[in-house]
Amino acid sequence: MARPSTPKLSAQAIAASALALVDTHGEFTIPALAKAMAVSPSSLYNHVSSKDDIVELMRGRAMGEIELPGSDGDWIDTLRQIARGYMRSYAKHPKLIPLLTAHTVRDEGTLRVYDLLAEAFRNGGFTPGDSLAAITVLDSFVLGSALDAAAPPQVWESTEERSAAWRAAIDAGQGVENRAEKTFEYGLEILLNGFRQQAGEFQREGLARGTEAATTAGKSHQPDSAA
Repeated sequence: MARPSTPKLSAQAIAASALALVDTHGEFTIPALAKAMAVSPSSLYNHVSSKDDIVELMRGRAMGEIELPGSDGDWIDTLRQIARGYMRSYAKHPKLIPLLTAHTVRDEGTLRVYDLLAEAFRNGGFTPGDSLAAITVLDSFVLGSALDAAAPPQVWESTEERSAAWRAAIDAGQGVENRAEKTFEYGLEILLNGFRQQAGEFQREGLARGTEAATTAGKSHQPDSAA
């Protein structure tokens, strides 16, 4: 019998099958994955060394759907484009999110996304420490929004025991078409405006320090009138 032209097993095929299991069950095991692929568990280890490797392959598969911006664009537009792609990708695989957050990020494609985020915040005037904090905030918001996109149409129950303000909010917002996506866009612009405001403060602080330094330097070069 002739061998198939395409090998049955590969790292990407394993990642795709594992992701299908996670999308259905929220988890995967090596025995279940091998059974789904109709191979022996030991044969999987010819292509991956551990379950952690498979998790990173799934991460890379999800993050690979993001269309990355160029490095020469406006830093706010870069953040916006990455956040939108990030959210839409993970909204397709919400059950993958808890699994990924329990593992250290090692996937090269995913780390490239973080490279671009760090470069964008640096271009906005953020310090390295502030950049990491801002990236973490953006990360948390995007992943939470992806989980919200998978929520049932009725996220909250409204009863007479609740406050009038809460019941009015539920009545006004819960039935809105594409509520999760619209909420994501609303929250994203709030975050981006906050980052933009923070960048302005960094710039003003830098100018103030520069002015103070120049004034101090000027005074040090003044002749001693008491001579």
